[in-house]
Amino acid sequence: MTQVSGAPLQGVRVLDLTRLLPGPACAMHLADMGAEVVKVEDTGAGDYAWAALRSQVNRNKRGLQLDLKKEEGKALFLDLCEKADVLIEGFRPGVMERLGVGYETVKQRNPAIVYCSMTGYGQTGPYSQAAGHDINYIARAGVADQVGNGAGKPALSNLPLADLLGGASTATIGILAALFDAQRTGKGRLVDISFSDGILAYAGLPMAALNEFGQATPAGITKLTGAEAYYGFYETADHRYIAVGAFEKKFWDEFCELIEREDLKPLHGTLEPEKSDYARQELGRLIAAHDFAWWSAKLDGSDCCVTPVLNLNETACDEHFKERGMIIESSNEKGVTVRQLGSPFKMSGFEFSIHTPSPAAGQHTREVLQDWGVDTQRIRKLLDEKVVVQG
Repeated sequence: MTQVSGAPLQGVRVLDLTRLLPGPACAMHLADMGAEVVKVEDTGAGDYAWAALRSQVNRNKRGLQLDLKKEEGKALFLDLCEKADVLIEGFRPGVMERLGVGYETVKQRNPAIVYCSMTGYGQTGPYSQAAGHDINYIARAGVADQVGNGAGKPALSNLPLADLLGGASTATIGILAALFDAQRTGKGRLVDISFSDGILAYAGLPMAALNEFGQATPAGITKLTGAEAYYGFYETADHRYIAVGAFEKKFWDEFCELIEREDLKPLHGTLEPEKSDYARQELGRLIAAHDFAWWSAKLDGSDCCVTPVLNLNETACDEHFKERGMIIESSNEKGVTVRQLGSPFKMSGFEFSIHTPSPAAGQHTREVLQDWGVDTQRIRKLLDEKVVVQG
């Protein structure tokens, strides 16, 4: 296993049983910070995520294939749990118990383990057994109602908010907190992560409105969702967009000077609807008079919180993100060079790197078992009986 100098989680061992996006992204964060993460897949379908996505969220892990439905597989897994610090799973509540590897069973073998269960609605409550996807979690959490610009229906995003913010990020925080405590006390915890809980927990602005006015303000009529001319997206002549975020008057004033429309300065935050509409119409007309390239050049070096709306291909070529290490090149499991997103966790004494591409299913089965102390004869027997598979 590659050791990363100065990595804050060096020496931490993680068993990652999750699939698709939220769980693998969470485990990736831990791997990126130096944890030894083993991606555990069943001997059937395994993680059936889109290959290009799989390569994005499973880097810096090793792959093990294991059949938990066989008694020998369950016994092996519990042995591995004795040596693990963290276990992450994303099955519906009750599945791990039925497999014989639920939290109470694992805790008997390793009282210090941090056992993170990631589900759409959590381990308890009326919805705990309900199926769902990101759209359902943000819908029930009252968040979908808050996303949009007042056009009449909620907006969808290519970034699944509940899966990533409510799931992957929240789970990472919970795991690290429980791990910190376990290393002080020797006692682990069950960390129950609900994607819908996680995204609801960030709905502070609409909850503040609910408390103040008796209802959450609908999208489209607030300062952050298009009610004011100084905060919104405006279309250019070639049907691209400029993001105007001049929330503070000093930035609005600077933008008005940049576009040579100082007469619009007094209209920042006006309480007169007709003046606000006038400012929006004038700004729309001005921005629509030039193409995206013209505006990009015009805004370059300005300090007024107005920026071009880049597509991801442009962002991937942006010098700022390259310098920050957020856009890097790597080789996938087929040796093809692909772009990878870097780690957002920058800290002194540690330099993030991709030292292992996303593993194929079971790619490191024999290697992992050897490193985790399973004797050679037992490994041979497990392979022969297809309890584990070497990819």
